[in-house]
Amino acid sequence: MPHPPRPPLLPLDDALIQLMAYATPLDATESVAVGEADGRVLAQDVVSELHVPPLDNSAMDGYALRCADATAPGVTLGISQRIPAGANAQPLLVGTAARIFTGAPVPAGADAVIMQEDCTALPVADGGLGQVQVNSLPKAGQNIRRAGEDVARSDVVLSRGQRLGPAELGLAASIGMAALQVARRPRVALFSTGNELVMPGAVAPQDMPPGAIYNSNRYFLIALLRRLGCVVTDLGIVPDHRDATIQALRQAAKGHDLILTSGGVSVGEEDHIKPAVQSLGTLDLWQIAIKPGKPFAYGSIGDAHFMGLPGNPVASFVTFLVLVRPFLLRLQGVNRVAMKAIAAQANFTWARPDKRREFLRVRRNADGGLELFSNQSSGVLTSAVWGDGLIDNPPGCAIAPGDTVRFVPFSELLA
Repeated sequence: MPHPPRPPLLPLDDALIQLMAYATPLDATESVAVGEADGRVLAQDVVSELHVPPLDNSAMDGYALRCADATAPGVTLGISQRIPAGANAQPLLVGTAARIFTGAPVPAGADAVIMQEDCTALPVADGGLGQVQVNSLPKAGQNIRRAGEDVARSDVVLSRGQRLGPAELGLAASIGMAALQVARRPRVALFSTGNELVMPGAVAPQDMPPGAIYNSNRYFLIALLRRLGCVVTDLGIVPDHRDATIQALRQAAKGHDLILTSGGVSVGEEDHIKPAVQSLGTLDLWQIAIKPGKPFAYGSIGDAHFMGLPGNPVASFVTFLVLVRPFLLRLQGVNRVAMKAIAAQANFTWARPDKRREFLRVRRNADGGLELFSNQSSGVLTSAVWGDGLIDNPPGCAIAPGDTVRFVPFSELLA
């Protein structure tokens, strides 16, 4: 009996639209110390209650003065006070300068700071603070950082849905925040399927049975999930049996937001994910028109989302970055989840493009162009190690040296 015709492959953009429609942000939030919030997602706006800097302050070590008192190079002024950072400056006496240091408050009456390299300090006499010769003509506002120049009181300095990194944490600390309200970490249950899989350390390389392979996907998927702020439950390797797959899925659905599997999502007789998920819940997406990574599944079991990745390592790696990553970010309330591509020049020939949208492993060369890894097979994980990004290549699009292509750096996808 002939096989029924397969449904057409779903374009990636259409799949992402459908997928994002299912990614309702998690309701729960928690308060986390600023120092522990790297990689987390803000659950509410952060509003400043003060100016940063709080007062006009000096951007340099030097001398604060009135421009009206130094109308020509070479003017000598008496030093009336010394102002280190954190000091309480007194109003500047007319006809004098104040010795000032970086970050120190600018005294009332001063309208410029001359850096010390443009001045000559003269000897101290009679127990005073000495004099300074101003060797350049000051300009009003020179080397003064104004109050609120960085942040003004009532400014929204960080927005809800923003993912926090080192700069964001420093900014939060600069306005006095000790803790931040962030989205709860997604809880992800992970398992792999395949009788051929062996855990590293369980069998020595020389003792591996014929056809057996080490489970590499487990390790990079756990790392990717943790980088996205997830709490991961590793359920190991599930045998290629329908009952075992159903049991693993039923267990994973308890207390998790997402079930993520690797392998078993093709349409062969030994691929049990599809019927197992359908027996417990729903399956809404299946074949996606991308290479590598065509076999991909989305569905739900109870309150848990389900995603099934292909078993080939690079296919699993790429589909995670392209499909799972934006989904998990949206679960945490991130607003902008699309891949950020930049224009770059190809330094290679790609003469036989696929009818699917391709993600080619490439790396930048010394001239800023892109070189192609020689083997683009979905099982060659060395291509992802060698490369520093992906070319997002439209269906059927050949590439010639000098062509402009869409380059997505791994630094963007793995952060």
